[in-house]
Parts: sequence; structure tokens; C-alpha cells
Amino acid sequence: MINLIEKLACIPSVSGNEDGIRNFILNEVSPFAECKVDKNGNIICFKKGKKRAVKKVMLDAHMDEVGIIASSYTSDGFIKFQTVGGIDASVMLCRSVVFENGVRGVVGLKPVHLSDKEERKKLPCADSLYIDIGAANEQEAKKLVKLGTTAVFESDFTKLSDNTIKARAIDDKAGCAILINLLKEDAEYDFYGVFSVLEEVGARGARTAAYEIDPDAAIVLEATTAADLHGVQKENTVCKLGDGPAISFMDRSTLYDRRLYNEAISSSVKCQVKSMVAGGNNAGAIHLTRSGIPSLAISVPCRYIHSPSCVANTEDIYNAFLLSKEMMIKVASGKLL
Repeated sequence: MINLIEKLACIPSVSGNEDGIRNFILNEVSPFAECKVDKNGNIICFKKGKKRAVKKVMLDAHMDEVGIIASSYTSDGFIKFQTVGGIDASVMLCRSVVFENGVRGVVGLKPVHLSDKEERKKLPCADSLYIDIGAANEQEAKKLVKLGTTAVFESDFTKLSDNTIKARAIDDKAGCAILINLLKEDAEYDFYGVFSVLEEVGARGARTAAYEIDPDAAIVLEATTAADLHGVQKENTVCKLGDGPAISFMDRSTLYDRRLYNEAISSSVKCQVKSMVAGGNNAGAIHLTRSGIPSLAISVPCRYIHSPSCVANTEDIYNAFLLSKEMMIKVASGKLL
């Protein structure tokens, strides 16, 4: 599964520009499930199981990642940009980026020795940044990068230790890898798998996919912030690498189904409770679709999320796979809901 995450992480997939990763995933799963692409660009898969599902289950992993998009030019050839999804300006400084057309650049900021005392006290805001692509002037920049062109941070996949990896967009390439593997395996019960678009800009893809499928329950495969870092108080760590996938009872967009939550944290699979009410994911849109869809989020803990260098534990990813499989079977069998 880790080799699959490496391949997925190397495919740029900024929200609204998921063509490359969609084609890759379709090539991986089409031999194992009935697949179609809806009008929004979601991949909707139906996996035939050994038994017919008593309750219809939808598993969701989003294909898109955060990134940047060219929004204007300066007269001296720099490119101003907007973020696509939530990226803190502090993680962008002096980072290499690559646009979808192959043009490379560096995120720049006014030199510190030219900043006044007040500016030095503050973290930079995205509006103060620009991308240096080596253009001599505005006309040259326009030829190289058109407005609306997206870019991602350049970041190699690296194994930091036997069970720790570093890559761009582990959110949510880890979830995609888990779902791909579930679709490739023989299934005990029928289920639906969705590789959704546009999660990073408001869970827009999962909403329409859930409306079409109309499942009895949904399991969202995600990554979430791990703040088990030096200098962070214990009560603010959110979740920890190595303690298993994080199960949310509530976040900023969802109050999770108590039956699914209780069953997940009682599982024999190693997992942990996400200890902070923060963030959100596709469950926010899914659980409000049609007459309501009971939802569960199973999230891989990820340090430095939405940065060029996300860090995750491979055992957490494997346990997220095991737990999602177990929960899918329990729901599909009709024994849980």
C-alpha cells in the first residue's frame, strides 16, 4: 500500500484539476469494480461482494489536494496567486512549486532586511507573497503561465524511518490508497466506493455522489492533523502518530453518528479518539444529503498537514484499512444500523 501512496502523491491533483489522478485511479480499480465518472468528476465504483448488502454503504476518499492558482501578474514578471484550500502562508516561503504546464518557480517574499520592525513581528500573509518563475517582465510571465493555472509544491516521497513516510498530500492520497486496496480485494458484501473531487474547497464532490448513491451509511477515509510535536501541550496534540487511525466524535462540520463512533472505538483494531473539535471533511456534506446519512470518519494522523512535507505512520495507514473494512462489513450486514 505504501508504494501506491508514493505513486499517488507524485500526481498533482489540485481541487478542480483532478484529471491525472482520476485516470490513474480508474486504471487501478476498473478491473475490480464497476466504475463511472459523474458530471462533477467523481469516480463512483460499485464493488460486487460475496453477499448482497442489507444496508447500502458508501466509502469516500477525496482525490484533490490543496495548492495554488495564478491570479495576476506584477509589472516586473512575478505571479501573484491565491491558495486553493487551506494553506498557511508560513509553510509556503521559499518553496519550489511546479505549475500544471511544467513551469517551475519559487514562492518569494520581500527580504527580511527590507522589512520594518512591525513586519518582522508578524507572520507573512498570502497576499504579500508571489511566485518567481524567472520572467523578465509581465509579458514574458503571461506567455509562461496563464491565469487560472494551478500549481503544487515540489516534494519527494521519502521514508524517514521503517514506519514513517514524508510526502506531499498524504491528505488524502492515504485515503485513496486504502479505498483502492479495498476495491481490489474480494468483498464480503457489496459496497460503493467514491473517489471524490473538490473536498478542499468545501466537500462539493462528495455531496453530489452521496445524493446519487443514497447510502444507508457513509465511511469517510481521511487524514487529519497530528500535533504530537515538541512544544505542544499534551491536551492539544489532537492525535498521535503510531496510535492508530483517529476517530472523530465531532468536528466543525459534523456531529458523527454515535452508533458508528462507539462501534469503531470499541474495535479490536488499534485506533484513537481525535481529541479536538476542529477541521472538517466530506462527512459535513454527506451526512446532510437527502434525508440524512449516518457517517463515520476514519482518519490517518498526519503531521504538517497541508504543507509540502506531510508525515505519517505506515502502521496507522494499515490499521485505517483494517478498521474501514471491519466497519463496512458490520454496516453492510445490517447488524449495526
